[in-house]
Amino acid sequence: MEKEKISNGMLGALGINDLDLLIDFSRVANGLLQHEVMNKETIMANLEALIEDPMPYSLKRNGKFKNLADKIIALRKEGKFIKQPRTVQQLKKEMADFPVFGPEHIEVGALAQMKTAIQLPISVAGALMPDAHQGYGLPIGGVLATRADTIIPYAVGVDIACRMCLSIFDLPAEMVDKENHKLKTLLLDHTHFGMGCTTKVHHDTTLFDRPEWNLVKTVKTLKDKAYAQLGTSGTGNHFVEWGELSIAENALNGIPAGNYLALLSHSGSRGFGGTIANTYSTIAMQKTLLPKEAKHLAWLDLNTDEGQEYWLAMNLAGDYASANHHEIHNKIAKALNINPVMRIENHHNFAWKEKLADGTDVMVHRKGATPAGKGILGIIPGSMSTPGFVVKGKGEITSINSAAHGAGRLMSRSAAFKTINKAEVAQNLLDKRITLIGSGLDEAPMVYKDIHAVMAAQTDLVEVIARFQPRIVRMADPKEKAED
Repeated sequence: MEKEKISNGMLGALGINDLDLLIDFSRVANGLLQHEVMNKETIMANLEALIEDPMPYSLKRNGKFKNLADKIIALRKEGKFIKQPRTVQQLKKEMADFPVFGPEHIEVGALAQMKTAIQLPISVAGALMPDAHQGYGLPIGGVLATRADTIIPYAVGVDIACRMCLSIFDLPAEMVDKENHKLKTLLLDHTHFGMGCTTKVHHDTTLFDRPEWNLVKTVKTLKDKAYAQLGTSGTGNHFVEWGELSIAENALNGIPAGNYLALLSHSGSRGFGGTIANTYSTIAMQKTLLPKEAKHLAWLDLNTDEGQEYWLAMNLAGDYASANHHEIHNKIAKALNINPVMRIENHHNFAWKEKLADGTDVMVHRKGATPAGKGILGIIPGSMSTPGFVVKGKGEITSINSAAHGAGRLMSRSAAFKTINKAEVAQNLLDKRITLIGSGLDEAPMVYKDIHAVMAAQTDLVEVIARFQPRIVRMADPKEKAED
């Protein structure tokens, strides 16, 4: 197996243009890496700070970087190594047009973020979904197509491959009332929520036999953590819930029209994906300097080692997130002693290599957006008391084959805690006959946009083929910090 390295390209990007010094930096950096003294991002952060000001490192007796600092100081006294200013990538002066679906539902901050994203020198096309709201870098609900050899970690999102999964059972929807206690117990027994939560009981762990876990050191060090968290759901807006699924005539092949018991889950790649996102976002921002307003949109070149590492890790996180959902659904199906007749699922925080309508190869980032290519099935949830929808994509070119990923937040978590009335939430859940396990005021139905208005704004993007009404909802304990 090839060992992880800090390339000359990464070091050169720090402004090192002296060959002898580059060799010295490489020897020290890769020595620390191979002996596992520090990880790659820590080494690079120290080297960047050292070049900026070597004196603190020179004064540290027996410090790991002291010799490098001394050499830089000596060279600068001779006028031989003057730190070269790094090139800041400038945004395009002319902004390309991009469609905004349901502009009346979108806050100013999200629109401003999308305008910045479309001005990146690597941007090819973009679109904003009706559930969009402000995030880091690309707004949640933003879709951005960039050059095919580039990828933006923050445009994928911190929760890589956050996704939906729906299992449809050939059981009557009335079970949510007639066997409420049994179904609630199944959720309590077979789902696990919390930022660091783990489980020791697994249904299928074959994903961990794949060679990708051992190809990149950053991934390899996270394998045990990922294994322990397989089949767990995290915090924030992640959930597992029972509900009533109403299917229209001929909507889903092989399933007669009617009302069915269904299980719906929403979560991503857990601590594994979060660490990958933070690691490679840091590397991207070190390598690609952008104006302050665009710094979180820094990209990686897929022709570099770090670009290839992130691509491998992101795709593995996608498969891991899918396996997470399958663990939950398979355990519950086994306990219920019946297999689902159909399972529908989709990512909504990911990047795909695709082609635009004119044949241009691009990297499509969907951050909080559902793939909606022609005939593609997806799930767009509402809130804990409002319906979600199974949809079929129409392949709309202007939306870059995308749709909303949910209702979208109407207010921040801090605002929710200040303004939402607990009694009002309790009455809403009672009126809708919702059994709730966990959650806090920051996930109350009132913090989300009207899902019906959001769906009305994207009739050109998707066709609704089934409606899911939540009835028994499990989320993280309200004391848990949100990580979505």
